Amino acid sequence: MAEATAPAPRRRSIWITQPDNLEEQSPYALAALERHKREGLELALRARLIMLLIVAAFLPFTNPDWDVLYYHFILLLLIGNGFLIRRMGRVGQSRPELALIFLDLFVMTVGMVIPNPFSDDVLPVAMQYRYDNFPYFFLILAAGTLAYSWRTVIAIGTWTAAMWTLGWALAWYLSTPIPELSARAVAAFGDYPAVLSLMDPNSFMIHMRVQEVVVFLLVAVTLGISVRRFNRLLLSNASLERERANLSRYFSPNVVEELSQNDEPLKQVRSQNIAVLFVDIVGFTRFSAGRDPRDVIEVLRGFLARMEAEVFRHGGTLDKYLGDGLMATFGTPTAGERDASNALSCALAMAGVIDRWNTDRRRAGEPPIEVGIGLHYGEVVLGDIGANRLEFAVIGDAVNVASRLEALTREHDVCLIISDTLRERVLVEGGATQDMLSGFERCDDQQIRGVDERMTIWCAGQRGKGVRPLL
Repeated sequence: MAEATAPAPRRRSIWITQPDNLEEQSPYALAALERHKREGLELALRARLIMLLIVAAFLPFTNPDWDVLYYHFILLLLIGNGFLIRRMGRVGQSRPELALIFLDLFVMTVGMVIPNPFSDDVLPVAMQYRYDNFPYFFLILAAGTLAYSWRTVIAIGTWTAAMWTLGWALAWYLSTPIPELSARAVAAFGDYPAVLSLMDPNSFMIHMRVQEVVVFLLVAVTLGISVRRFNRLLLSNASLERERANLSRYFSPNVVEELSQNDEPLKQVRSQNIAVLFVDIVGFTRFSAGRDPRDVIEVLRGFLARMEAEVFRHGGTLDKYLGDGLMATFGTPTAGERDASNALSCALAMAGVIDRWNTDRRRAGEPPIEVGIGLHYGEVVLGDIGANRLEFAVIGDAVNVASRLEALTREHDVCLIISDTLRERVLVEGGATQDMLSGFERCDDQQIRGVDERMTIWCAGQRGKGVRPLL
């Protein structure tokens, strides 16, 4: 019995319009490449449109006869083909895109090699090459570099060289020279062979045709190498964007900006005064009982998304999710001038968001969501922990106190509890406004679990009535 053999791998075209190792790139990098590819195709289309319109405008000056409309028709075909290339182009193997690029070059070659069928002038075919039309191929080559594919650029160079060489070779082989013109050229310039070779109307000047092709190939290869290098820079930049996006899941945009501009801002272990915020859903276990798990997850997602948005909006750092809640810090990784004020503003805004969300939920016949928020200001230790997998950690009594204050909201039946230390810090920062501190009730001599000394706390937002949001 013959052994089964694995199917041979599909041979891939050498001119695939994709960057190196595309299959090895992350989805984020591929998305970035796709985005830049689309932008490049848009730029290429605009450049093509502008260049061809300029060419169409000055063609009548070079050929002031009605037969110039033939070349305008060719330009119109190239413009229309540009729109098709934009539509078909994508990252990865795109045979329709390559076919349209091939059509571009074919139309241009035919238009330059074959004499204008609407012209009344009788010219040797070789005279077509005296108009120096070949530089127009550089326009297509330049526009091709905007699509971020070095293989496409090399393909344009190779195909152009092949088509142009085949075109003049066929024209030289099939054309019928006009001997009378050559005879007159000999009579006039016979004593000057170099001049005669230039002035002979039937001469294809093959050395010039070869020079055109060689120079074009050299330029295409150079541009291809440049575009390939740019592709690698693009992938590297996509990785940096991905890292930045990952950071933005944990830090506010301004913190991400600061982290991206520093070398190692998180690895130094240090002590620092920060504001710590805890928030979670009160009675979440009871709320989840008997509900469809998918509905519970959707509610949880909605809650955490709203809370996370307020943390970032007020310059905080999302430290971690805690099941049905989260912990946020203000003043990490670097301290600011209004950390306590920003934390209090964030807590009030969270309460306001929950109030508005509950209004919508009641209208939809859904039960309201009740939350507890605890805030404290104090000293913590900051730094990375772990060996191979690092995590930025915030450790200290301030974290424990904030967590205890959040749990204490159940006992006092309020939405928000802040420590006296945080309130004093807000006053020192000058961030206290009437809206921020109004409605808080002082509670002295409170025993906080895990804290030896009794504390003074401030409570606001009677359960079910919410807290007026900061305007």
